[in-house]
Amino acid sequence: MASFIKRLLTPTVIKLANKYSTRPDKRRVNSALSKLYQQIITNPGKRGLVIPFDGKKDKFIVLSDQHKGSRDGADIFTRSSKNYLAALDHYDREMFTYINLGDSEELWGNTFLAVKKHNKATFENEKRFIKRKAFVKIFGNHDLYWDNDPLAALSLMQIYGEAIPIYEGIVLQTVADNRAISVFMTHGHQGDLQSDGNWFSKWFVSNIWGPTQAFLAINPNTPANNQQLKTDHNRLMYEWSAKQTNTLLITGHTHQPVFRSFTELESIYEKLAHARAANNVEAITLLQNKITALHLKGDVVTDFSAYLDTYFNTGCCCFDDGDITGIEIADECIRLVKWEYSGRVSERKVLEECRLSDLKL
Repeated sequence: MASFIKRLLTPTVIKLANKYSTRPDKRRVNSALSKLYQQIITNPGKRGLVIPFDGKKDKFIVLSDQHKGSRDGADIFTRSSKNYLAALDHYDREMFTYINLGDSEELWGNTFLAVKKHNKATFENEKRFIKRKAFVKIFGNHDLYWDNDPLAALSLMQIYGEAIPIYEGIVLQTVADNRAISVFMTHGHQGDLQSDGNWFSKWFVSNIWGPTQAFLAINPNTPANNQQLKTDHNRLMYEWSAKQTNTLLITGHTHQPVFRSFTELESIYEKLAHARAANNVEAITLLQNKITALHLKGDVVTDFSAYLDTYFNTGCCCFDDGDITGIEIADECIRLVKWEYSGRVSERKVLEECRLSDLKL
């Protein structure tokens, strides 16, 4: 009977969660991002850092949205934890700086003590970066606790062994092909009426969504949910970034990977447009087969040539198949990468890559 109820309710619950989980407001998004960016640039150190870097030598990995929980049915990080640990091993060994872009801990539906108890290995791996002074922790809406709770500093001391600052954003600055480029990063919940510190959302997650998710063992972060055009929130983030000068915006929050302003599906359609323009029959057939495999019909009418390469989204570290995605900045390039299981081994795969100097800003 329990399995029947799960099969009956799961599709409806996921549909409702996707529909009501985000309510972005364009005016609020634009105002919040502009205000934060200016605060960091004009007064670095308070709400965020400004870090100049050398694209030839310095390396960064940006990961977000682990949503570490208490390893119960509602913990969507459980299947991804081994990929996450393998990724951190690799990036520490390769001397990357780790930028943790928020919602690392799921503190709406769990107590801090429960998260601390069940995630000792992940905190130990993160401590390696702290010891190298190569760790930046940004807060998101689900771990807003780190920014506004009077006990947050003590909690951080308990898990990391030392006090670490918490920021709302960070700006990396470099020069590529004689062009100054700023890389602005923040979690991305700013301007979301359902997530931007909303007390009702927190109550709903803790008391309604959390127990329901645990009972049905639901993880809404399926690959199919990312095979679509941009979510409204990602679209608004892109629109803000496109108005800036020589600036990239990298966020998390939506769990939908975006590279050079394109989602996976948009990238397929963009490649199809190029293939048609070049009359490349083989490529056209291959791309149309990909679209058919995703059970999509018809063409998307969009002028992809008008897109600027200004917006990137890390995706998340809690896909239901255990995959995690993130953004690397290294070797004068920016990459969208995925860590996936190959048998019992975690493997890194580069999904997209571009030189910083080639970005259309």
